[in-house]
Amino acid sequence: MEFDPNAAAAHDSGLFGLNCTPEEAGVHVIPVPFEATTSYRRGTASAPAAILPASHQVELYDTEFGNPYEAGICLLPVDQKLSTWNAEACYRAEAILARHGSARDAESDKNLARVNELGHELNQHVYQATRDVLDRGALPIILGGDHSVPFGSIQACAERVPALGLLHFDAHADMRKAYCGFTWSHASILYNVLDQIDGVSRIAQVGIRDLCEEEHNLIRTSEERVHTLFDSEWAAMRRNGAELSSLIRENLATLPEHVYVTFDIDGLDPTLCPNTGTPVPGGLSWHDAMLWLSELSRSGKRVVGMDLVEVAPKQGSAAGFTAGEADGWDAIVAARLLYRMIGCALATR
Repeated sequence: MEFDPNAAAAHDSGLFGLNCTPEEAGVHVIPVPFEATTSYRRGTASAPAAILPASHQVELYDTEFGNPYEAGICLLPVDQKLSTWNAEACYRAEAILARHGSARDAESDKNLARVNELGHELNQHVYQATRDVLDRGALPIILGGDHSVPFGSIQACAERVPALGLLHFDAHADMRKAYCGFTWSHASILYNVLDQIDGVSRIAQVGIRDLCEEEHNLIRTSEERVHTLFDSEWAAMRRNGAELSSLIRENLATLPEHVYVTFDIDGLDPTLCPNTGTPVPGGLSWHDAMLWLSELSRSGKRVVGMDLVEVAPKQGSAAGFTAGEADGWDAIVAARLLYRMIGCALATR
């Protein structure tokens, strides 16, 4: 794809300043502004709107991956029914979350059932949107939203390959069963993948440092379907001067040929994502994360899909974002991470 860097308008152009149509694009970013089950603080539904203007500050030449923009990158329009579903689901979930899912009555049970129903509808929407992108031969990337939103995309990708591996960056294991009663909770995405998507044959987790005993037991008893590199192990290896590239290659080797990358931004050090919904001390540095992507690009794996979730602009920021108005840091980091993720995926294809 030919591109004149001086021709793109900074304010109203597409993602990364590219005015690229879906017909031209080899990469389709699917925005999913949904955050009904976010259990500590909200904001992730604003991520696509905040990342778009921040992406106009990203240099299109990448020292690691060259010119990913040449493949064509487009941000698909937000389906307005998602905003309607999100508003209703957030409203119905609020009182349940305030009580941490306990002390339910008939009204809260009704609300819980409706939130679960909306979560199922969202999954079907994302599943079909991902199938449509795959049918075009393009790379699908889900842009959340909270970590519940990529389930349908993982399902669609798992149907296209004989065995799918999941590379999971996160502070949390996300293996709680129906957290606070929500079947499709952001804290349950990996549980639901293990339970319902047989086509996902192996999961490799990175950055995990916050989990409950039941999640730890699920990892231990997964019969090696889940391989977790805990953040404490990563930090100890770094302190001891270990060869981190070799450690990464060992962990990537546990995955099959076809890989889906699910990246919860709270897997990073919270100085890089201070407004994410559930920040946890520790985590990957920027250069750690870039090393993982670099090694993935050279691993011989093929990335078939991706998501970037749990990005949140600063609380109190305006609902509408334009260039220079988004409270920049979380969106700036996310935009650059997104471009690097795209570059990594394209290098494997």
